[in-house]
Order: sequence, then structure tokens, then C-alpha cells
Amino acid sequence: MSKMLEEIRQQPEALAKTLQQEWKGIEQLRRQFEAYPPRLIVLAARGTSDNAAQFGRYLLEMLTGIPVSLAAPSIHTLYNARLDYEDTLVVAISQSGESTDTNLVLERAKESGAFTIGVTNESGSTLAKLGHATILVRAGKEKSVAATKTYTGQLMAMYMLAWALGAKIDRKDLDRLPALAEKALKLEPQVAAMAGRYRFMQHSVVVGRGLNYANAFEFALKMMETCYVIAERFSSADLLHGPIAMVDPHFPAFVFAPSGPTWESMSQLLARIDSTTHETLLITDKSNPDAYNSKRRAFRIPVAIPELLAPIPYIIPGQLFAAYLAAEKGFNPDQPRSLTKVTLTL
Repeated sequence: MSKMLEEIRQQPEALAKTLQQEWKGIEQLRRQFEAYPPRLIVLAARGTSDNAAQFGRYLLEMLTGIPVSLAAPSIHTLYNARLDYEDTLVVAISQSGESTDTNLVLERAKESGAFTIGVTNESGSTLAKLGHATILVRAGKEKSVAATKTYTGQLMAMYMLAWALGAKIDRKDLDRLPALAEKALKLEPQVAAMAGRYRFMQHSVVVGRGLNYANAFEFALKMMETCYVIAERFSSADLLHGPIAMVDPHFPAFVFAPSGPTWESMSQLLARIDSTTHETLLITDKSNPDAYNSKRRAFRIPVAIPELLAPIPYIIPGQLFAAYLAAEKGFNPDQPRSLTKVTLTL
């Protein structure tokens, strides 16, 4: 069994630990932000952590009303620009805490007046010591190069940060997330059986919108780095603005399809895709029976999930699929070619 699969299965426990052990610090952050509310939030990250930041952008803007920007680290590392971060919250997200460029963003932001937070899985890392505050992802050592439990831990950190910033999130809802992750893991036998069907897949498209837009990027990344599949990733709106032309009968489409505000646009897209490709696989749940028809396959989490809480359980079937597809293709998902666990860039 791969370490990747082992770590996927560890996610309910890791999520529960992150929430329980970090909550006291989150309460302190809430008092900080009540006294000194930021006018702007900037999130800095790379790779999988950047996908978590993309989720954070949607979540934080939607629930707090504070504008959120994704940092361009090259502004600092290549162009040595100096920005005015007064009254700004800057958050760097890194699994290892040793990402050179995102750490530099946080350092420069701190020098320029920002309140800074590091989100990392490594308590002894550079990032954990760099900011004014730290949110630790309590996932334990992640040995597989393909990040899984640290990604969902970072999503949990974004929910907690939203609460600290005054978002109307009930702590009881956050307490549900480990159990929802457990429900998603029950799909593993179905995912394992389905992976063989895609053994010879070389290209695909992954679609999500709103809170699951980040998951489209993360699922695609997992297929690219562990299965060497070219996986294009889009929102349903962007796909319709031209790229849908590349989808043909042998071009598989993977679609995140929760009920809620994004379903109408996703339903319209699926109607277009149904007329184009023979292979559409949905990730959805019990609350969206309208997602199914005879042309579509689905990983259906066996419980109704509100869209606000869907991103963590929804990515788990995608993680499992990538791990099993890599095995079907004869690859080791724990050691993708040309990759190491810590990537240093400037």
C-alpha cells in the first residue's frame, strides 16, 4: 500500500486534531481582529498550498466581506518591489514551512506594516517562527510527496481563520468536517474499482466553481503529479468561454457538482458536456439527485452536505482516484518523477 493512501485515510483524525488543538489560538486571533480589523487580506502560497489559498480567497471574501488577493511572490523575489501593507493581513501557507519565496513575502509584509500569519504542518519550520501568529496543521509527518492530509488541513485552517475574522460560521459545523471526511472515505472501494476504467487516460478536464474551484485545481494537480495525466482545470464559466472546444468523445471530464448556488451553471455545462464526451464523472453527494443521468458516472458521498462544508469531503474521492489510477498505470504515487517533498523557488 502506498503512503499516499495511508495518509488519505488519516484525514479525519488530522482534521479533528487541527481544530481542537488550534482553537485557543484562533480565539486569540479573533480578539486581535476585533480590535484591529484588516482592510485587505493577502494569501501567499505555491503548489498544493496555493490551491488551499484559492479556496481561502473564496471563503474569506464570501463570509467576511474583506477583499482577498493572492500574492505574486515574484514581485518580491525577482523585482524587489516594496508594497504598502499597512492595515493588511498577510497569510503564508506552506506544508513544510520552508518555501523560500512565500516566506520572503511574509517577511517583507511584516516589515511593511502587515499583521502576519503562517499556516504550516511543521512546528519547527522557518515559517512557524516568522509571523506574528501561526496556525499549525496537525496532520503529523507527511511522507508521500503528493500532499493530501496537509491540503485538507489547510482548508480547515481557512475555515478557522474565517471564524477569527468574524465570519458567521458555527463551531458545531466545523466539528462536522472530520465525520464528513470519514463518510467520503467510504467511497474507497468504488473509487478503486472505477480507476481501472481510466488506466489509459492521457488527458482530461476537471471542473469546479465557487468553493470547489480550488478542488478542481487540486484534483488535476494530483493526477498530473502522480499519474502523469495532462489535466486541464477550469471553472464552468471559463470552460464555456472557448476551451470546451477541446472536449471530444474520448476526453474525460471530472466535475464537482454540489447542490447550492453553483448548481444551475454547472447543470448547464453538464448538458453541453453530455453532448460531447462519453466520459463524465461527478463528485457529488446525497443532496443533489438532479446530478445523475444515464450518461454520467458519479462518486456520491452518502450523506447530504451543505455547499459551505463540501470542499473537504469532496476532494477525498479525487485524492483516492489519483492514488489508485497511479497504481493502475504502474507508477509510485509516493515518489513522482522529478519531484521532491520540499520545493525551493525564488
